[in-house]
Amino acid sequence: MKKILIVVGSLRKNSFNHQLAMCAKGILEKHAEVDFLSFSDLPFMNQDIEFPTPESVARVRQAVHDADGIWMFSPEYNYQIPGVLKNLLDWLSRPLIPGDPQRNSAVKGKPVTISSVAGRSAGAGVRKNLSALLEIMSMRIIGGMGTGVSLEAESFQTGELILSEKHVEELHAQAEAFLNAL
Repeated sequence: MKKILIVVGSLRKNSFNHQLAMCAKGILEKHAEVDFLSFSDLPFMNQDIEFPTPESVARVRQAVHDADGIWMFSPEYNYQIPGVLKNLLDWLSRPLIPGDPQRNSAVKGKPVTISSVAGRSAGAGVRKNLSALLEIMSMRIIGGMGTGVSLEAESFQTGELILSEKHVEELHAQAEAFLNAL
């Protein structure tokens, strides 16, 4: 069975993107082993502490290495990548060995797909910027800019993600394409 690692770019326990990730997990579990990446303990990226590699960074890199593919779910902060997710990606993009001329990282060549829940934009800004960054990091992007979900006004009041039938179908299609690409 393939191993899928879910990365949620929000640290909020019941964030809308975490709720969407849980929906995707339910779809994937019939076909793959699915885990969530815990990375709230990562220090800020700083070359002064890069080597020897901090334990939390080594743990995250190992989890990414062990996965067959990564599915990222991210909110959008001012149409950009949230700081906690950017920090994770900065650590993951760095060479594993000091002075490596090939710049082999934990994510080089790793298949990845993207989804976002946000306001009216459906996370278009973060999905665009994340796609560009992941490409620069030499990851293999599956499904282009992925699935975007616009939040209903009611969701802001209840804290519960409301998915239309169309959104669920898009998530199923994204999961199928992702699994087929692994």
